[in-house]
Amino acid sequence: MFIEIVAEVTDELLAAFERLIPQLSSSSPPPSADELVDIVTSPATDLFLATDDDGTILGTATLVTFRIPTGRRAWIEDVVVDDAARGLGVGGALTQAMVDRAEELGCTTVDLTSRPTREAANHLYQREGFEVRDTNVYRRKLEP
Repeated sequence: MFIEIVAEVTDELLAAFERLIPQLSSSSPPPSADELVDIVTSPATDLFLATDDDGTILGTATLVTFRIPTGRRAWIEDVVVDDAARGLGVGGALTQAMVDRAEELGCTTVDLTSRPTREAANHLYQREGFEVRDTNVYRRKLEP
């Protein structure tokens, strides 16, 4: 398995997101090519890919890094591993690569959220050293 940060958007990458995003969310469509370009070229995001020896994309995740008055922080978003590759260590490899990148960038914390019903994901994050925080997460939806 190989973990890399995406440098350019390809047809293969676009097809992988069309396959993977429905496995992550039933309410969000896969990103368009232009949206993927925005992610890949943004200085605030690193898009990670896990591929097998044949180059098949097994999973993806996004690391967002930013500076706030209290330090440089990182946030992990949209971790998704293909159903066919679950249980093979792909999620752990992606997570560790993002933690390593956050450290490299000087971040002092890495945060993420995961629905309680995603039991395997929650176990993975705890195995990777993440701790459940006693906090409230709020969201306000905005109209486009």
